[in-house]
Amino acid sequence: MFQRVSEAAISKAIVWEFSRWFQDYLVSDVIVVGGGPSGLMAAKDLAEAGFKTLIVESNNYIGGGFWIGGYLMNTLTFRAPGEKILEELKIPYKEVEEGLFVADGPNACAKLISATCDAGVKILNMTKFDDVVYRNKRVEGVVVNWTPVSALPRQITCVDPISLEAKIVIDATGHEASVCKSLEKRNILKLADFGPMDVNTSEDLVVEHTGQIHPGLIVTGMAVSTAYGIARMGPTFGGMLLSGKKAASEAMKLITSEITKETSRIKEEVAL
Repeated sequence: MFQRVSEAAISKAIVWEFSRWFQDYLVSDVIVVGGGPSGLMAAKDLAEAGFKTLIVESNNYIGGGFWIGGYLMNTLTFRAPGEKILEELKIPYKEVEEGLFVADGPNACAKLISATCDAGVKILNMTKFDDVVYRNKRVEGVVVNWTPVSALPRQITCVDPISLEAKIVIDATGHEASVCKSLEKRNILKLADFGPMDVNTSEDLVVEHTGQIHPGLIVTGMAVSTAYGIARMGPTFGGMLLSGKKAASEAMKLITSEITKETSRIKEEVAL
């Protein structure tokens, strides 16, 4: 019934295809660190707008907490206007009281992942963020390694990471704010920490503060809470999706601005 192929041919197909696109994405327009809802949303919008976008995710799966809601119950909640994003992604939902909506976690997450992949985003999963590429007082990429390497005892192994470059890096690593913290430990950034639960202030403030926190670095999702000391929001996800959309919009503006500056510089040099 199935076409006969050798085991070596299967291995070759995997190695060839992965190597081909991986080499192409050693330099991207945007690298999104973290494949949860805000990271996926940002990456999707960027890729749809024509920007070369790569997601770096430490787990073997994509989606983060979007697969499941609170207390291991896989019903997700969204407050208005979050349902507009559900409609955009064609995720079924229902209103349980005025302005409060629920959706099935696995369905919602699967559709967001599918839309992100369909947009052309590439994903490096099982890949752990290790550090930033930092030049000219700005973030210009990330340093990564395979996730399992970090589980090995340091005294028996030393596996060097590799670097990936980008015009913009987006920290979508959740409460850990891993990219921001890599700058904090070098006294480049000063972060706060996320506060206690208060959904009614948290979602608005997370979206409001989403944006560039340092040249070349945008913060989105719950990483915003850690960076700015905003209350946690718990198992509601509208703020995550809207924050991701804003992060994408901010990245586009920054990249476009840099292109405009570079074009003007070249024109001036030609005129001279």
